Amino acid sequence: MTTSLSTTTVSNSGINWLGTWTLYRKEVHRFVKVYNQTLLAPVVTSLLFLAIFNLAMGNHIASVGGVPFGVFMGSGLIIMSVVQNAFANTSSTFIMGKVMGTIIDYLMPPLSAGEIIFSSVMAAVTRGVIVGLLTTLAVWVFIDLPFMHPLYALFYLIAASMVLALLGILTGIISESFDQMSAVTSYVITPLSFLSGTFYSVKNLPVILYHLSHANPFFYMIDGFRYGITGYHDGSLAVGFWMMIMTIIILWTVVYQLLARGYRIKS
Repeated sequence: MTTSLSTTTVSNSGINWLGTWTLYRKEVHRFVKVYNQTLLAPVVTSLLFLAIFNLAMGNHIASVGGVPFGVFMGSGLIIMSVVQNAFANTSSTFIMGKVMGTIIDYLMPPLSAGEIIFSSVMAAVTRGVIVGLLTTLAVWVFIDLPFMHPLYALFYLIAASMVLALLGILTGIISESFDQMSAVTSYVITPLSFLSGTFYSVKNLPVILYHLSHANPFFYMIDGFRYGITGYHDGSLAVGFWMMIMTIIILWTVVYQLLARGYRIKS
């Protein structure tokens, strides 16, 4: 990683604000250009899931924990679409850069590892939040979402996006091909997001699976966000809050160390 910093773009604090902002804008522009794929398609997918589950289960399950089944499902689908798209944004950036040889565009400018991570994560959070808002509006057309604790919902919306953005960078760094990145998506991200209470209450699981689900950070993302929308939660809100904070800190530290060393990036 180059350490030479231009005096015209670096403030007295040593942070390259112009470079960081420019990289953020580049990443946002990248996913906005293909908004049908990156912003609108997740909304359609969530509505299809909602329609299918309501048609299949709506007459058999009136409510979950006192929450109407449609509201329970809708809140889970919103946060699931957020995390999947936040992950896709950063993972695709890094793996495409490595495969196509454009990763040098991130290494040559006077940007530190922390500035690259910050720009990439904030761009992924932007995509996650936009997808979350669009999905919420779409679901709200069909289901009356109560928004019991909006600040909780906002916190988990942003925190979950940050966790998955950092996981995406980590996946992009350690993967050497699109196939390896797809393997992580298929065998790690998708199962953890689907098997964490998106479509059901974990209280209905067998004892062993119930306790295992509480070790899954995805469970706290979904449970905390659902609490913000519906007022219902399966796990501890305090544990969920600190789980999100500690997961972000740990992932940021790991990603920073790998990126600063140029692991699987520098030849």
